[in-house]
Amino acid sequence: MTTTYDPKHPAYFDEADLRGEMTRVFDLCHGCRLCFKFCTSFPTLFEMIDRHDDQDAGRLTPAQQDQVVSECFQCKLCYVNCPYTPGMHEWALDFPRLMLRADGMRHATKQVSLRSRVTDGVLGRTDLMGKAATMAAPLANKMLGAKRGSAVRKVMEKTTGVSSVRLLPPYARQRFTTWFKKRPKVRIAKRQGRVAVFPTCLVEYQQPQIGHDLVKVYERNGIECSLVDGATCCGAPWLHSGDVEQFTKVATKNVQVLADAVRKGNDVVVPQPTCGYILKKDYIDYVGGPDAELVASHTYDASEYLMNVHKAEGTTLDLEFDGFVPGTITYHTPCHLKAQNIGLKSRDLLKLTGAKVKLVQQCSGIDGMWGLRAENADISIPIARKLADEIHRAGGDVVAGDCHLANTAINEQTGEEPLHPLQLIARAYGIPEEEAPR
Repeated sequence: MTTTYDPKHPAYFDEADLRGEMTRVFDLCHGCRLCFKFCTSFPTLFEMIDRHDDQDAGRLTPAQQDQVVSECFQCKLCYVNCPYTPGMHEWALDFPRLMLRADGMRHATKQVSLRSRVTDGVLGRTDLMGKAATMAAPLANKMLGAKRGSAVRKVMEKTTGVSSVRLLPPYARQRFTTWFKKRPKVRIAKRQGRVAVFPTCLVEYQQPQIGHDLVKVYERNGIECSLVDGATCCGAPWLHSGDVEQFTKVATKNVQVLADAVRKGNDVVVPQPTCGYILKKDYIDYVGGPDAELVASHTYDASEYLMNVHKAEGTTLDLEFDGFVPGTITYHTPCHLKAQNIGLKSRDLLKLTGAKVKLVQQCSGIDGMWGLRAENADISIPIARKLADEIHRAGGDVVAGDCHLANTAINEQTGEEPLHPLQLIARAYGIPEEEAPR
C-alpha cells in the first residue's frame, strides 16, 4: 500500500494499492472515532467494522469500502479536526483526499454506473448549462421551480440524476460578466488594491447580485476590479465525481489565465468558498508548478480580502455604515471556508457594521453538488434539517452565508432566503440592490 495524495503518483489509481491504504486509514479512524459526528461515512464505517469480533478493518469488502466513499461529501471537517494529518503526524492521514483518490480510481477503472456518469456529465458542465439556462431563463426556471416531487421534477431526476425533492437555485436573465462589461467604468481616486474577480458559476449564472454588490463594495473601498478572460468553472463537480482527467484539463486552463492576471498586478478574489478552496488547495495537487503556487498564494475569499485591507498598514476600510444594519445576523459558516483555515472573516466583517452576529456552524450537507444528486438526498436532507434547527434557535433578524448552495438548502428547510455577507455590507453602506433585467 502507498500513502499518497498525489494524483501523479504511479500507484494513485492502482486499485489493490488503494484498498490496502483504505484499510490502514479505516483502522486508524476506527481506533480514534473523533469524527463520528461530521458525516455518515464514519458511523457507517465504525458499524461495519464493529460487526467483526476482532474489529479488523481488513475484513471490509470492496463494496463496503465503496459505501464509505460514497457517503463522503468532501466537507473537509474531519481533516480540520484530525490530529494525524500529513506534516503533523507520522500517520499522514488525510481522509477527504483519500476519498478523492478512491473516487478517481473507480472512475479510471470504469466502476462508475451509467446513471452516475450521466449525472456527472450534467453537473460537471456548469458553464454549458449556465449559458443555455440564462438565455432561456423563464423556461429553465419554470422547470427548476416546479413543485418538488412533481411529475416534471421526477422526469428531470430520471434524465439528469438531480433529486426531484431538493430546492434548486434559479438562473438569472443576465450573467454577472455581462453586467460587469456593460456598466460604466468607475474611476478609483485612491487605489488600495487591484483584484481579478473569479465569479464562480453560482454568481455568474444564478446569483449575479452577489457579484454586483462585491464590485460596488470593493470600489467604494478603493479596490479596482477586473475580470479574467478565459476563466471557466473551477472544475469542482468533475473533481468530486472522480473525473481527474477532466478536472485537470479545466484546472490547467484556469491556472494559466489566473497566473497571467496575477502577474499583471492583480489578486484573485472568490465569493464562493468551494471554488476558493479549489483554487487555493486542489490546483496545487492536480496541476502543480510555479503558476499554481502563484495563483494559490494570491487567491482570497471575498471577505478575507476586505479584512486584510482593514487590518493592513497603509490601507483603510470605510466604516461609515449609514444604510440598513440589522440588529442581529445569524451567520452560517460554510465548511469549505473553515477548511481554508483563514478564520471567520465574514463574521468579523459583519461585526464592523455594529450588528450582533450569531454563529451557526452546522454543515448544510450540500458541499459542492453532492447533496443535489438523487441517490444522496436521504442522507443530505436530514443534515440540512439540523442546520435549519440551528438557524431557528439562533433567531437572528436576517440570515447570512457565503455559500449559495448552502443558502439554498437553508431556504429549502426554513423558508428564509439568506444573503451573502457582502450583500449585507452593501446595504449597510446604503448601496441599493440593483434591479434584475426584465
